[in-house]
Amino acid sequence: MEIFEEIEPLRAFLQGKRSALNSIGLVPTMGALHAGHLALIRACKAENEVTVSSIYVNPAQFNNQTDLDKYPRSLEADIEMLKAEGCQVLFAPQDTEMYSGKSLTFDFGSLDKVLEGEFRPGHFSGVALVVSKLFNIVQPDRAYFGQKDYQQFQIINQLKEELKFPVELHSVPIVREKSGLALSSRNQRLSDENKTQALFLYHSLTDAKDQILNGVPFAEIKSEVERRAKQNRGVQLEYFELANKNTLQPLEDLKDIHNGIILIAAFVNNVRLIDNILLEKKR
Repeated sequence: MEIFEEIEPLRAFLQGKRSALNSIGLVPTMGALHAGHLALIRACKAENEVTVSSIYVNPAQFNNQTDLDKYPRSLEADIEMLKAEGCQVLFAPQDTEMYSGKSLTFDFGSLDKVLEGEFRPGHFSGVALVVSKLFNIVQPDRAYFGQKDYQQFQIINQLKEELKFPVELHSVPIVREKSGLALSSRNQRLSDENKTQALFLYHSLTDAKDQILNGVPFAEIKSEVERRAKQNRGVQLEYFELANKNTLQPLEDLKDIHNGIILIAAFVNNVRLIDNILLEKKR
């Protein structure tokens, strides 16, 4: 695996390969890799001749300095995992390589004002900035992201459309532990007891999906989830919402339920976790 810390050598390397290649795939990450990231690598490798992964903890998308400071970093272990999966290229820059002055900001209208956007102002502007840089640096034919960060994927899709990036986007399904807990780099900060408490997110989603598809009003479901969250001493619920999967606006017409998604965010022992589940039309 070729490892680059600087932009120009990476560009030169890919330029030298590009004329002989059918496609280059990109898997952006912030490191602390787990099986969910490796699923992205495998999806990329299956469809591209060269797989480029990036590991960069982007400061622009953190609106909480403590969260940035505590974000897990394990570059050496990550490199070994990428090598084992057959990733051909890694881009692991420092902040000084990625940022040289004042940062640009993005506004995505209503899409970045709800859900994560409401609780993490400026987060998606930072995501859009670093993804724009990666698309410009690598110039991939395809890029791969996890479904767990669903709103992020919708933001990146709008970014692609507005800036006309010639890249095909792929969302890869959530990878979960046997218990149902969605894999996340932040899970490294959870004890076994915390992980059991964190199952509140998954169980809330699956129970709600069953109830919605059986005609239970979402307002009743949400009230019950909020009540149970207050009784769970390890969980601090931020949001639990039913939305249109394309616009992420509240889904009020149940005739359109097959276009619905339920999203949740909560703190477990001061570790912020998110999860979601797509709805399907009842047969």
